[in-house]
Amino acid sequence: MASLADWQRYQQHLCIVDSLGLTLDVSKMRFSDAWLSTMQAPLAKAFDEMAALEAGAIANPDEGRRVGHYWLRAPELAPKAEADAIVAALTQVKAFARDVHEGRVVAPSKARFTDVLLVGIGGSALGPQLAHDALGTPRDAMRLHFFDNTDPDGFDRVLAKLEGRLDATLTIVISKSGGTKETRNGMLEVKAAYARAGLSFEAHAVAVTSDGSELHRLAAPWLARFPMWDWVGGRTSQLSAVGLLPAALQGLDVDALLEGARLADVATRERSLSKNPAALLALMWHHATGGRGQKDLVVLPYKDRLLLLSRYLQQLVMESLGKEKDRSGAVVHQGLSVYGNKGSTDQHAYVQQLREGVPNFFVLFVEVLKDREGASLEVEPGITSGDYLLGFLLGTRAALDEKGRESMTLTVPDVSARSLGALIAVFERAVGLYGSLVGVNAYHQPGVEAGKKAATAVLEVQHQVLAALDGTPRTAVELAEKARAADVETVFKVLQHLAANGRIHREAAAVCVADRFFR
Repeated sequence: MASLADWQRYQQHLCIVDSLGLTLDVSKMRFSDAWLSTMQAPLAKAFDEMAALEAGAIANPDEGRRVGHYWLRAPELAPKAEADAIVAALTQVKAFARDVHEGRVVAPSKARFTDVLLVGIGGSALGPQLAHDALGTPRDAMRLHFFDNTDPDGFDRVLAKLEGRLDATLTIVISKSGGTKETRNGMLEVKAAYARAGLSFEAHAVAVTSDGSELHRLAAPWLARFPMWDWVGGRTSQLSAVGLLPAALQGLDVDALLEGARLADVATRERSLSKNPAALLALMWHHATGGRGQKDLVVLPYKDRLLLLSRYLQQLVMESLGKEKDRSGAVVHQGLSVYGNKGSTDQHAYVQQLREGVPNFFVLFVEVLKDREGASLEVEPGITSGDYLLGFLLGTRAALDEKGRESMTLTVPDVSARSLGALIAVFERAVGLYGSLVGVNAYHQPGVEAGKKAATAVLEVQHQVLAALDGTPRTAVELAEKARAADVETVFKVLQHLAANGRIHREAAAVCVADRFFR
C-alpha cells in the first residue's frame, strides 16, 4: 500500500506539461536527490548542445550534416532556405492529398484512388505505420498498406489484399538516396504487379526522395515527387513528407500532429525538470542503466492503438544510441535496448519474469486517460472495461515496485493526432539529450552501413557460385573452391536458399552439409 511518503515523492517528481495535458511520473525510479544534483551540470551541457543543434550546428562532422527535424514543426526557427522548403513541402502534401480525395488526381482509367501502398523501410515505414495504426478509423479517406521488407511472401500477402483494387491503388516509394535495396526491391515487385494487371506503374506512383537522387530521376514521369532532406534522418522523419503524405492521404489531421510536436518542443526546451519530460526521461535512462545501457527499457502502452509504439521506439532509441565509439573516438559500446508489448496483454505474457525474474530492465508505462469515444458499458456495477485497464496498469506497476523493479508512467489525455505528435517529439528530444549525457553522436549510424556492405558481399558470393554451377553435382566445399570464395558457410547457405526456391538442383546426402548442388 502506498504511503504518505510515496505520495509526497510523486508530487515532488511529477513533470507536468499543461499545454498538452501530458505528465511523466518518475517517483518509482529509485534515484536520490543527491544523484539528481550530480547530473545538473551534464544536463546543462546537453541543453546547450541541443540549442546549438536547433540553431544549425553541424551534427555529423564527417558528413558536414546538420540536424533539422525540430524545424519541421517550427519552420520559423530554421534558416530561410530550409524554412521555405518546409512550408512548400507541407503545402504540396496537403494540396496533393486534397486533389486525390476530390478526384482531380486519378488513375488513367479515371478510377479514384481508394488505397495507398507505401514502399519503404526503417524510418520510412515505422513512423507512417505507427500513425496509421494509432489514428486510423473505418472512416479514413483511404486504406493504407505497407511493403516494409524484402520478403517475397510478405509482398504476396499485401498484394493479395489489393486483388482487384490495384487500379485504385496509389503507391508511395520512399527512399532518400533511391539506392536502398529493400525499397528498390519492393518497388520492382509492385511495378511487376501493376504490369501483370495491365496497368501503368508510373501513372499510379509518387516518390519521396532527395533532390537529384537515383529515385528522383526515375520518378520524373510519375504523378508527383516530394522532398527529403539530408538534415532529416529517417528515424526522425515522421513529421516530414515521409510521414505527413501518407497521413494526409489517410485523412489524418497533419496540422494537429505538427502542433502536438511543436508544443512538446517548447516544453522540452525548458531547463526545469518539473516541466521537461524529455530531460527527465533522459536522466532516468541514465540512472537506470548507469549511463552504460546496463538495463533494457520495456515500453508498455496500455492502449491497443499504441501497440506499435515500442517498435517505433526501438529504431529511434537503438539506432540513435547504439554506438561502438563516443565522440572522441574511444570504444564505449553504448546503447539502450528497447522492447515492449501492450497492456493488459503483458499481464498474460512476460510480466511474470518482470516481477520475479532477472532484474535487467526498467519499465515505461504509457497511460491514456480517455477510454473511447462516447460512454462505456458497465461490465460490473460502477466498473467499465476501461476501469479494468487502468486497474491492471496500476496493479502491475505496484507489483513491480514491491519487488524493487523501477518504472515510470507517461500519461497522455487521448490517442489523437496532437498527442501522437507530442509523443514523437518528446522521445526525439530525450534521445538527443541522452546522447549528449553519454557522449555519443545520436545522429550517425555507421553500423547500419556496415550491415548493408556485408549484405552486398553475400550477394557477390552468390554471383560467383552461380557462375561456378554446372551440370556436375558438387558440395559446398567444392563449389567454394571452384568459385574462389573463401567463406564456405556462406556458399552453403546460398546454395540451400537457391535449391529451396527451385533455382538449382540439390542431391541429398546423409547429412545436409554434404549435399551436392548442380544446375
